[in-house]
Amino acid sequence: MGSKVVICGAGFLGSNIAKALTIGTSGSNIFHRVQLSSRSPQRTYDELRPLLNPEQLLPPVAADVTKPDSLKNAFKDADLVVSLVGVMNGSVEDFNRIQWKGAENVAKAAKDAGARLVHFSAIGADPHSSIPYARTKALGEAAVLDVYPQATIIRPSLVFGPGDGFFLRFGKLSQVLPFLPVFGGGTSRFQPVFVGDIARAVEIIARDDEQVRNAVQGKVLEAGGPEVFTYRQLMDIVLQYTERERPVLSLPFALGATQGFVMEQLPVNLFTVTRAQVEQLKSDNIVNPSPPANHASFKDLVERNSESPLKSVHEILPTYLKDSSSVF
Repeated sequence: MGSKVVICGAGFLGSNIAKALTIGTSGSNIFHRVQLSSRSPQRTYDELRPLLNPEQLLPPVAADVTKPDSLKNAFKDADLVVSLVGVMNGSVEDFNRIQWKGAENVAKAAKDAGARLVHFSAIGADPHSSIPYARTKALGEAAVLDVYPQATIIRPSLVFGPGDGFFLRFGKLSQVLPFLPVFGGGTSRFQPVFVGDIARAVEIIARDDEQVRNAVQGKVLEAGGPEVFTYRQLMDIVLQYTERERPVLSLPFALGATQGFVMEQLPVNLFTVTRAQVEQLKSDNIVNPSPPANHASFKDLVERNSESPLKSVHEILPTYLKDSSSVF
């Protein structure tokens, strides 16, 4: 039996990482004991329990990244902590409290527990950004590495796979809207990465492999898939795999900002867009083609330590997008 891994954050990414760690991935027969920890981990645990070996999926332990004392108990005896600290919507204070200070709290607790740490950030993290999400992702990274210089940072681009929040959302929107919108021509570029490949990367890092440890310790890995698409091309792909015909219309960024201002006042729903999200669409979200010295290659990590290349959206989306987008 492999090491004990605590996944700090239950949800789409956390459940896929749990599966990879307990079921194994291509090229590995190492199986780890996994514990889910978040403010409310029971639901994800109940969903995974029938699918996984009960000896490997440990009972969940509730934890709150804004309450350091709760992390000490959650991380007890952990060999590796996977930090999925993050929020998509909220006030500036929420972003500061969770993505910045919460990330720092997790790093301190992981170090105190003697556990290695994989911290998830995002491509586009920028300490000088006016966008709270991007700014606090960068501040969180800096705080993590200041506390725990040996930590590994993973920055994904757009993550896709069954249950994702992007392709499924636009698949559903294509049912109810007469067109799919893009802002500013939809020219910003993305490098979608399959959630299973991210889970493979974490499983590889979790192995007791000195060569892998040396390759990722204290490094930043920008995680992108094998292809780059514009936002407009992504809308065309949604329509292709939902088998729907809709025009893709470009709207001005100013209109998107106005829509965001209104939608921010309402509960989060299928049509929610925020001003910050519209602003983010002005920038590319792809792997740096000329990475600095403190970066390591996500692609090399995955492909050199497993038996298959990174997955394309054209390989994965047909397996789930059409059927899932037809259900509300």
